[in-house]
Amino acid sequence: MSFVIDVPVSGVLPAFAQPGDAGADLTATGAVTLAPGQRAVVGTGVRLALPEGTVGFVMPRSGLAAKHGITLVNAPGTIDSGYRGEIKVILLNTDAAETYAVAAGDRIAQLVVMQLAPVNFIQTEQLSASQRGEGGFGSTGYASDQEAHHGTV
Repeated sequence: MSFVIDVPVSGVLPAFAQPGDAGADLTATGAVTLAPGQRAVVGTGVRLALPEGTVGFVMPRSGLAAKHGITLVNAPGTIDSGYRGEIKVILLNTDAAETYAVAAGDRIAQLVVMQLAPVNFIQTEQLSASQRGEGGFGSTGYASDQEAHHGTV
């Protein structure tokens, strides 16, 4: 079963590259050059009126990350339904040696729109137990049991 969320857009329309894509491409409205380790805020020309009960997430493009080390500083960036300003992307060049040039019209990020469930936070003195408990960063380990037994990581 599928449903469609109608999202009014002012300015540049995000576009899906392929049928069935979860993320719609966001493109740069201007050129910017990113030296190694440098970040820049890049406009997309997209303004949305997300319906109440939805959220937009701005995410990196895997090809830019894999081929050029370009990612987003605050991935995913959250767009609340009440925001009406231009979507801007904070690009970061993680490559240690190569400069990366973004041209106007380049696909720089992707937008995923999702429906939200209403949330009601309830104050309590004690939380229910779980198998994980208070285990946090790295608490589940880094290697699978099979890798650990074979001495590879």
